[in-house]
Amino acid sequence: MTGQPLTPPHVQEGSIIPAERGGVTALCAYAFLAILAALGLRLLFIFRFPGSAEDSDLYLQLARAWADHHVYGFWLNGHLVPTDLRAPGYPAFLAGVAVLFGRSMQAILFSQAAFDVLSCGLTAALASALAPAGSRRRISIIALWLAATCPFVANYSAVVLTETLVTFLATAALFCFVLGIRQEFAALRLRDERKHATPLAWALLGAFLTGTATLVRPEMPLLLVVAVVLYALRGARTLGARKTIFLAAAIAGAFLLPLLPWAARNLITLRKVQFIATRYATLPGEYAPVGFYAWTGTWLERYRDVYLTVWKISEVDQPLDVDELPSAAFDSPEEKARIADLFKEYNDSPDLEITPELDGRFAEIARERTRRHPLRTYVRVPFERALTIWFTPRTELFSIDGKFWPLREQWEDSHADVLVTGGFAVLGYLYVALAVGGIWLAWSAREGRSAAGTALGSNLWGIGLLLAYFLVRTAFLTTVEAPEPRYVVSCYPGVLALIALLGIRTEMREEAIEGSNASK
Repeated sequence: MTGQPLTPPHVQEGSIIPAERGGVTALCAYAFLAILAALGLRLLFIFRFPGSAEDSDLYLQLARAWADHHVYGFWLNGHLVPTDLRAPGYPAFLAGVAVLFGRSMQAILFSQAAFDVLSCGLTAALASALAPAGSRRRISIIALWLAATCPFVANYSAVVLTETLVTFLATAALFCFVLGIRQEFAALRLRDERKHATPLAWALLGAFLTGTATLVRPEMPLLLVVAVVLYALRGARTLGARKTIFLAAAIAGAFLLPLLPWAARNLITLRKVQFIATRYATLPGEYAPVGFYAWTGTWLERYRDVYLTVWKISEVDQPLDVDELPSAAFDSPEEKARIADLFKEYNDSPDLEITPELDGRFAEIARERTRRHPLRTYVRVPFERALTIWFTPRTELFSIDGKFWPLREQWEDSHADVLVTGGFAVLGYLYVALAVGGIWLAWSAREGRSAAGTALGSNLWGIGLLLAYFLVRTAFLTTVEAPEPRYVVSCYPGVLALIALLGIRTEMREEAIEGSNASK
């Protein structure tokens, strides 16, 4: 006796290849191959192109002190000093790897590679949550392959930095938020009549994951702000004002849960109320040169200029040189002479520190430049910084200079450097262009509901949440004193999910709608 299929044939999503072949479905076969490709690419970076960064030593020192002495701090003048210089999430990950797998660099990098492969799966799930019915399986496979082969995320598996871990947590949080916002709020319950998770349950889980990600990167609360606003807009019509306020409060409460132990530790040990890492990475009693940062904020647009200014502060044998700076740093010869005098005073200081008095003079020049050209400070420079963050060739972890111009000179110096730098630059622009195409195709497939009122079209609310998060995060990062391209690496799973929407097949969505309505 042959049983009837649970779903009519015309409701099922079209397979890429026949459903069964040798006992293994096409979906599993493609997923398995993609996972192998993802693992292979990350192992290639680990063995052939391992990266290094100045922050790596600090993270390792924090993890070592925590594991050995149960103190979250670092050694300073022979004393173990508690600190809040960095959020504790990544050092906790490093300490956990040391306890489970031993203290070796390979154990850390292999663990990061495993998390990054999991992020590929989450990217596929995120793309499926954005896609219309009838195309979700196809789009999830496309997204999985895109994530598996994306070098911008994969190469961070080979360096001791926060990017791999925060990308995993951020992608998981985005998936929860996007899946939850797909449906309208019928009531504030965690389970519906069929015992499935409701939008509230997904929102609370996403908020909790965002709080956990904040313990790794301090700017992650931006995702929470975007999610709260979008969820409030989504639920206001059906829930009303009071329940919408309760929804926002519940999401905020779930976000704070993983942060409470860190806040309690700071209150008990450091005698201050602090839920996230400090704005400026300074030691206790150390002065943050905010005036100097304000001055660089009136002209610093390119990533390489960070090496000439911000990252030279307090570095021995790295004096500030006014002649290394671009012409945009000065509005007149007189202003350049003033900056040269300030640089000389800094270079002649015994401890290579920017004192509050010297910092105030930099702040005054910043105010003068802003008064003369306010649009430059508040519009043009942030816009140029945004372009730098998103479109700088992501070669910072490779042992190449990353320069492309002048082309003939760079080509004569190293063919490989030019090809890698140019290829990564083209890939960065291509990803964004394809994501725009995916959004357009998703918009064209936005309509469609089942007889029960379930949305079967593209998840436009979810796409809006992704775009709003990208915009808010980018705007914030343009205000950071060192606009590093790596700060948007955690956004790339979302970008890849949007690219995967190019796989939408309108005819499949229409068949799914018709089949769903016919089955009622």
